Amino acid sequence: MTTIVNNSGNGKTVGVLALQGGVAEHTQMMESLGAQVVLVKKAEHLHGLDALILPGGESSTIDRLTRIFGVRDALREAIISGVPTLGTCAGLIMLAHTVDDPAPGQQTLDILDISVDRNAFGSQVDSAETEVLWRGADEQLHPVHAAFIRAPRVSRVGQDVQVTAHHGGQVVGVRQGNVMGISFHPELTGDTTIHRELLSMTNFRSSFCSLS
Repeated sequence: MTTIVNNSGNGKTVGVLALQGGVAEHTQMMESLGAQVVLVKKAEHLHGLDALILPGGESSTIDRLTRIFGVRDALREAIISGVPTLGTCAGLIMLAHTVDDPAPGQQTLDILDISVDRNAFGSQVDSAETEVLWRGADEQLHPVHAAFIRAPRVSRVGQDVQVTAHHGGQVVGVRQGNVMGISFHPELTGDTTIHRELLSMTNFRSSFCSLS
């Protein structure tokens, strides 16, 4: 599936957490939509962003690097302040309140009121591409072509969290305020549906309540 090129991101600046994982794919997708991308490696890179993406990768490694590079607290503050944010796979794990099966010493940003089960859909060899029905802000179900790679599942959903997608009977997409989290990778298949919604959320940033 090829990426749909349009200008929905014109004038928008999107930060991609660039410590480890699928940074290039998200960067390419956002640039194809007309957005300017900032690779976030330091706290100062978070200033002036219209939106944020936490990519897939190794969640425990990303967690450790956010603390080593001193970006964790600033990242959390930016998201809580209302910056529209998308977390994919490991990014979803980073955003969760609780990890059911954490790596030794693993922490999260504790933003989404959910619990997650890492690697719930199996190992790398169990990776697959499929279509997921994803509920957008318009409350309509949109087909999204997605890749599942060592994907987590959402094992608990808080009362203020909206479920946006299921796969194999498991919750794989959620939304709470200005934050979206998904277990899968649309950036690897070229499906821009969710990334375009992230950009559209920047037009309504002032309407989001603080998650603190």
